[in-house]
Amino acid sequence: MGEDFVVKLPELDYAALAPMLILFGAACLGVLVEAFVPRRARNTVQLVLGLLALVAALVAVLRHAPDVTDANALTGAQSLSIDQAGLFLQGAILVLAIVALLLFGERTLENGGPFVAQAAITVGSDLDRRQAAKESGATEVYPLAVFAVAGMMLFVTANNLLVMFVALEVFSLPLYLLCALARRKRLLSQEAALKYFLLGAYASAFFLFGLAMIYGFAGAVDFRTIHASVTDSTNSPILLFIGLAMLSIGLLFKAAAAPFHVWTPDVYQGAPTAVTAFMAACTKVAAFGALARVLYVGFDGLGWEFTPVLGVIAVLTMLIGAILAVTQTDLKRLLAYSSIANAGYLLVGVLGGGKQGLSSMLFYLVAYGFLVIAAFAMLTLVRDADGEATHLARWAGLGKRSPLFAGVFTFLLLGFAGIPLTSGFVAKFAVFGAGINGDQTWLVLFGVLSSIILAFPYLRVVVMMWLSEPGETTPSVSIPGMLTSTALMIGVLVTLVLGVWPSPLLDLTTDVSNFIR
Repeated sequence: MGEDFVVKLPELDYAALAPMLILFGAACLGVLVEAFVPRRARNTVQLVLGLLALVAALVAVLRHAPDVTDANALTGAQSLSIDQAGLFLQGAILVLAIVALLLFGERTLENGGPFVAQAAITVGSDLDRRQAAKESGATEVYPLAVFAVAGMMLFVTANNLLVMFVALEVFSLPLYLLCALARRKRLLSQEAALKYFLLGAYASAFFLFGLAMIYGFAGAVDFRTIHASVTDSTNSPILLFIGLAMLSIGLLFKAAAAPFHVWTPDVYQGAPTAVTAFMAACTKVAAFGALARVLYVGFDGLGWEFTPVLGVIAVLTMLIGAILAVTQTDLKRLLAYSSIANAGYLLVGVLGGGKQGLSSMLFYLVAYGFLVIAAFAMLTLVRDADGEATHLARWAGLGKRSPLFAGVFTFLLLGFAGIPLTSGFVAKFAVFGAGINGDQTWLVLFGVLSSIILAFPYLRVVVMMWLSEPGETTPSVSIPGMLTSTALMIGVLVTLVLGVWPSPLLDLTTDVSNFIR
């Protein structure tokens, strides 16, 4: 009689789940550090704990990768797909997060670091001015970042729409908080966080409504059943199309694709620069990894239906990002619109389809991630009495005041523009080649056009740095601390190496570019 009531728990592959379990455990431990470790030692302890957790999770990913086969990719009642593509995306998120976390830990560029000492401080009060001048910054940013990374890793391996929604919230909520924690320009930071939260809540609601519609059509939310229903079901496809459209809105919002991009410039400008770098690199990997899994695992039977719509979105994204970047006078907003345009280029790779399209997308995500982290690290070095000086006019003549700084930033801007011998050139060449081979030549033409337009604001910065004379308002270039120097050096080296010798990473992305149902 008792045997009739035995509940069989789903078999779990703990080796596959180890990276995420390590990060969730480390994030919880970080919360305890906030409660019990003295404030003066808290930053060092949290930084070391966060880096050790990320490195340990990366080691777990690398150790598990050789054992992955089609037969054992699904785990957790088939709600997670720890396949080769998923492991690559997890590894990319972890490596980029390690580099970005170095910027979180930098405390030498300004007294107390880039984060507010206490979040609940009235802007403009005596306490606010005092914390901006000397108090040590908040350290809860480390467990929040680790929680976000764990959610991203779950997001890119979800084989179930409900699990994907949970992962979306797990990594989104910490990002909303992190955006509000800037030490200086507090109102701008809080405005950015509020806009991101409100628009993100709408995007999550669209995703959840889409999930409900898909369940109404397929009777399940796992990708295997959805895929079978798309090809064999006799149900009305109206729920299917509405559901896929709503799911896409939620995913394209995180990817910063037009017309769901409106949050990006304000959030990139208002958030602490370290958080902006983290979001620009890691969130984009998570968003496009999940988008590719949804389209190529659950809904690949609808290719003819969603490809034209996503193609139009890709064109809008590339053109809006490129054209509006020309009008920007703030470098953080310029990089925000650059991020929007790059989302369009990534969509070209996604729509190229096949192994080449997915391979080019994976390569682009890694190349762009290191490039954008290095660029934002450079922005933290140009400072005046009010903090970072990101207005374009303030950078006039910096090439004559600090040639080394201007030279490195020029190289990064050329990488964004897609000039040869940089990773940006190889990445664009790869996605455009995949688009042509995937019969999406019209997208490639718009991509080339937008790249030409986008080169103008990059070159304008270069011209201002080298050909203008320094003025009285030209800020100074700070000597980077060890953590910022390390992050910057890694980003620049990867940009150079992938521009000169991209074949190892291209071969790897080709090998892993298959999503297992």
